[in-house]
Parts: sequence; structure tokens; C-alpha cells
Amino acid sequence: MLLGLFVLRVVGQAVVAFFHVEFLPAMQEWHSGLLPYEYLLLSQVVIIAVMVRVCVDFTRGFGFFVSPLRFFAVQWLFLGYLYLAVMIVRYPIQMYLRPESRWFGGTIPIFFHWVLAVFIILIGLHHRNRLKA
Repeated sequence: MLLGLFVLRVVGQAVVAFFHVEFLPAMQEWHSGLLPYEYLLLSQVVIIAVMVRVCVDFTRGFGFFVSPLRFFAVQWLFLGYLYLAVMIVRYPIQMYLRPESRWFGGTIPIFFHWVLAVFIILIGLHHRNRLKA
């Protein structure tokens, strides 16, 4: 489900960027502008490829991302929690710095960072639970 949501986000943003559709939010709603879009899109494609690999491993029940590893159970999980915390804090900062866009303006990138953070956390929790067993 998280992979599907992220793919929809990337496709939606690409449709806006390349086809200038008006039924989706404008590009500034999808993109914070910290990274030029061509690099952002490339990084998003890489993220999708890794997420697909993770999902394939979990669907098969074996593979690198499924076999319990302490790195995923500790450091990866910590990274996921930290990432989620930073992105949760980002929301009120965004609302403070851009009061004209309250409540939902500019939140598409923030929401999808939450999606990615939850994906990371779920992998870490799987590994932590498997190592405990």
C-alpha cells in the first residue's frame, strides 16, 4: 500500500510537470524546490526500485530485506523513527513560515515523507521482531 501511494505521488507529480494538467495540484504543491526536479525524479525512481525489491522479498518470504539483520533492527529502525519525527516537526514549521498556505498548502511532500518513513519503520520492526524470536 505504501509503495502504491508513493508511486501515485511520483506519477502525479510527473503528469503535472510534463503535461501541465489542471485537475491536479500545481507543481509548487508537489515540490519543495530544494532539489531540481530532474534530480528529484531520478531519486524517486531509485526509491521506487528499492521499495519494489523490498516488497518482492517480503512477498516471497526470503531475500536480503527479509532475513533478520541487526542493522535493520537497530540503526535502520532508529533512522526511520528519526526521519518520521523530523517530518512531523516539519509540518508546523511549514505552517509557521508559510501562513498563507495553511492547512494543506505544500503538504504533499511532507505527507509522502511520512509514507517513506513508515515504510522504513515497518522494515525495521520486522527485523527487530524476527531477531527477538
